[in-house]
Amino acid sequence: MALILCIETATEICSVAIAKDGKTIALAEDKLGNNHASQLHILVQKALDIAGVTLQNLNAIAVSKGPGSYTGLRVGVSSVKGYCYALQIPMIAINTLQSLANGYLTYQPNYNGLICPMIDARRMEVYCALFDNQLAEILPTQAKIIDELSFQEELLQNEIVFIGNGAEKCNGKFETQSRFSGTKFEIGYVCNASFISSLAQSAFDKNNFEDVAYFEPYYLKDFVGTVAKKLV
Repeated sequence: MALILCIETATEICSVAIAKDGKTIALAEDKLGNNHASQLHILVQKALDIAGVTLQNLNAIAVSKGPGSYTGLRVGVSSVKGYCYALQIPMIAINTLQSLANGYLTYQPNYNGLICPMIDARRMEVYCALFDNQLAEILPTQAKIIDELSFQEELLQNEIVFIGNGAEKCNGKFETQSRFSGTKFEIGYVCNASFISSLAQSAFDKNNFEDVAYFEPYYLKDFVGTVAKKLV
């Protein structure tokens, strides 16, 4: 039996789950947006209380590794490193886009097409990948600028469902939506720590752990700092 704490901070949502043998038994979330630094540890304790367990009962901790928000990923990964070091338990890292696709299949187990999870990367750019219904990677994780020809070739031969907060802003922005009947936008599916649970259990069973000292989030793009307008 494995008891795993799962943490999702890659987007504006801060989410914590407790998984037992790959099944989510507790979930705590803050959906107000970008409160990760102040809310994460509060949510961890809340999830533990809901599950009726303590940090000392955990067998491992899993974190959404990216791509996603630079600040969100830093908060999540650094917190997990601290927990794992203090508790002397393994650290598991899960690709954010794969966990999002996994969440869709959790609710749509009979879906036979391809899944394109999208995370907002500002303007018309998204972090995205393409998975089949067994979570095999069809197109690798990438930063992609969406235009009217996006995914045209893939949609000629496949049904594709687009999910995530990046899909919401892309809905109706490229012509494949009207040209191909196999295009769907399910904008209600966003990152959630419960989507990590079964993937974390699989990684745990395979001893697929990270080096706590040297692991870094999967940023995909370099951080670009900006100056607040009121300071210019």
